[in-house]
Amino acid sequence: MLTQRPGARVIAILLLLGTVMASGCTSIPNRATVSPTCFPNGIYGGPRSDKVPINLVRLRQDPPEVYILGPRDTLGVYIEGVLGSRDQPLPVMFQDELAMKNSTSNLPPAIGYPIPIRDDGTMPLPLVPPIAAQGLTLPQLESVIRKAYTIDHQILAPGRDRIIVTLMKPRTYRVLVFREDIGLITQNSNNNQSAGSQGGGSLVLGGDRSGAGKLVELPAYENDVLHALSQSGGLPGLNAEDEVIVLRSGFKNAQELSPLLTDQPPGYEVTDAMAGGPKNVTRIRLRAVPGRPLQQLTQDDILLHEGDVIYIKSREAEVFYTGGLLKGGQHAIPRDYDLDVLGAMAVAGGSLAASSNPIGGSGRGTGVGSVFPPTRVLILRMMNGQQYTIRVDLKKALRDPTQRILIEPNDVIVLEYTSTELFLNTALNLIEFNVSVNQLFGQNGR
Repeated sequence: MLTQRPGARVIAILLLLGTVMASGCTSIPNRATVSPTCFPNGIYGGPRSDKVPINLVRLRQDPPEVYILGPRDTLGVYIEGVLGSRDQPLPVMFQDELAMKNSTSNLPPAIGYPIPIRDDGTMPLPLVPPIAAQGLTLPQLESVIRKAYTIDHQILAPGRDRIIVTLMKPRTYRVLVFREDIGLITQNSNNNQSAGSQGGGSLVLGGDRSGAGKLVELPAYENDVLHALSQSGGLPGLNAEDEVIVLRSGFKNAQELSPLLTDQPPGYEVTDAMAGGPKNVTRIRLRAVPGRPLQQLTQDDILLHEGDVIYIKSREAEVFYTGGLLKGGQHAIPRDYDLDVLGAMAVAGGSLAASSNPIGGSGRGTGVGSVFPPTRVLILRMMNGQQYTIRVDLKKALRDPTQRILIEPNDVIVLEYTSTELFLNTALNLIEFNVSVNQLFGQNGR
């Protein structure tokens, strides 16, 4: 049985505890305290889980059925009696290692002497004026050359000419791919850090803008966004924004790359593929909402030319913070799906099962707390310069989906006891302590 003196101490402590709780000092001051239903989910850009990846075929150009010649193509040309003679063997050139790396190893060996197509679309040949080659196929160009030497200028006898035109080296386009997501992945791998949760106040995402730049060389009809991404590390990962930015007009030196690092590059008109007008910068969105009109992409939007730059930005630091009875820390908000208050509790290490049982689930000590686990979550959110305190009852949230508010960037989640839970836990702990003391004194008195 309880002795009179310890029982009096218990009553005195409980009265003092009730006085403190009544003064409002045990909880965060409520400023504009609201219910979870007062905030529409997805106030920052809408729910994330509504978006799905676009069909990647939209990022690839439609190649023609036959190769169309253009400037910077290198052709193998053999014109017997002009470029080569009957007494000499035909010059044959096999595709080199560079061509194999550029996915052109399927080309047959080239026959003839190398003749490039100049920037104006013409190719120089001996004894005749430059011949327009741009826009022609190899058989068409061969017919034009034959006509120039046999009919137009009568250098070779018709029917006895021997002219061969082959593709020796297709034109290529050098494109710089600047990726901030590759740098983040490398850094996380080297530091053994994850992009999920961290303590100690270090940023999880967006803290380091250093990335990886790679100059890729794309053959003709593979000079599109999809092939550039495939040669530079694949599609943007979860550390990246769900868009690809293409900067046009060419960049000759490092000073001209500075607009990459700003959201609104000076001197460039930033437009996406849905808007009309010039496109110095094209933004291609990689995720879309089903049922809504897709971003209209044309071949010009996804084609890449010499000197173009592809820029993949790292995702801004979208995190939420935890405190109170939860371990203090900083946790990343997923990019592609929604995180509600229950999911955030699980990420932060809180117990949800204990909240569904008023006596602590499977027994004493289950989850955070004592016999009566904490069931009140306060979400501190800044909007329009004002802080709102969103009060969530975990018991209601487990049963009612409307109570499961989505977590937004920079939310602060605080887990705490209700006044009743704090009072009952304190009372039970004091009673248990008093029983232990009585047992101790009882054993010593024997």
